[in-house]
Amino acid sequence: QVQLVESGGGLVQPGGSLRLSCAASGSIGTINSMGWYRQAPGKQRELVATITRGDITTDADSVKGRFTISRDNAKNMVYLQMNNLKPEDTAVYYCNLRQWLLARWNEYWGQGTQVTVSA
Repeated sequence: QVQLVESGGGLVQPGGSLRLSCAASGSIGTINSMGWYRQAPGKQRELVATITRGDITTDADSVKGRFTISRDNAKNMVYLQMNNLKPEDTAVYYCNLRQWLLARWNEYWGQGTQVTVSA
C-alpha cells in the first residue's frame, strides 16, 4: 500500500513562514498528483494546493502568492512553502496522493500536521 508522512508543522507568528514536507512510500505509480489539504476546527477539509508529476499546480485563492507547492519525483516527496502566514491559516494540514493504479483512481491521506499561527 501507500504511506504518507508529514512533517514541518508548528507554531509561528503572523507574517512568519513554515515549510511542510510529505514523504510517500509504498506502491507509487507514475500517474499521480500530490497535494495539501487543511481542516480548521469546525470546518470542512479544503484544498490548499496540488501538483502533478509534470509540475502542473493548482492553488486555493486564499493562499495564492503566499504558498508554493513543489515536489521531488525521485524521492516521492511533496513540499509546501508557506510565507506570510495569517491566523486564518491555522489548521491541521494533510498530505494527499491520488494515483491511477489497477485501473482506477486511488486516494491516500497522511495523518496530518498541526499549523498554528498566533501572536
